[in-house]
Amino acid sequence: MHHTPPAPGVADPRRFLLRRLHSLCGVLPIGVFLVVHLWTNAQAIRGRDAFRHAVGEIQTIPALPLIELVGIIAPLAFHAFYGLVIAAQARFNVQRYGYTRNWLFLLQRASGLVAFVFLVVHFGQFRAAKLLGSLRWEAFYDRLSAGLGSPGMFALYLLGVTASVFHFANGLWTAGQTWGLACSDRARRRTAVGFALFGLALWLVGVDTLLHFFYRCGGVLPWPGLDRDALCRDADMLRAVVDGARAPL
Repeated sequence: MHHTPPAPGVADPRRFLLRRLHSLCGVLPIGVFLVVHLWTNAQAIRGRDAFRHAVGEIQTIPALPLIELVGIIAPLAFHAFYGLVIAAQARFNVQRYGYTRNWLFLLQRASGLVAFVFLVVHFGQFRAAKLLGSLRWEAFYDRLSAGLGSPGMFALYLLGVTASVFHFANGLWTAGQTWGLACSDRARRRTAVGFALFGLALWLVGVDTLLHFFYRCGGVLPWPGLDRDALCRDADMLRAVVDGARAPL
């Protein structure tokens, strides 16, 4: 049998399906994971015990390694690979989309690449180390505290969180148009504002978590019921214990 190419003006069904799957992977498994991951990490702002409790609850999920492989790693690999294919095939079209949407298109591809590199580094530092047995999940807080105390690592994580959140929020906006949920100019404007505010809130949560480890106990946002003085005293005591254990005899 010979494959008959699509007639001019008719979309390639295989390409259409792959693009829809690429969009779906970015919204559901990967996007949901990003939100849950940032919120779980944000529990560190309330102290080491709160962070350990939040991470410990995740560790009790049955068949967690299989869920991570099928629900996160595989969709992420496909989304990243096919995203490169889309970026290589796409071209600017100022007459059709205008300068703003073309710049957003460029930033979406650039932020996706940066986010993917960051996730590979982050995975190696924590998930891979845990799978290889060189790091227990109970030590995640201490590893974050030690790593994010470095200006270079803080800058890397700040760039990675910023790229990941922008890619997700802007991806939600474009997905609404891809799936026919926001096609009119009015709907596009409203969803643009809504997803921009959502992305900003998510970014602030992520950055505040980073600032907790790098700059100030408890971060800088006004979290309700947060005793920053107590958190700093606990952090100082923990640091003293760690420094004492490292001191030569």
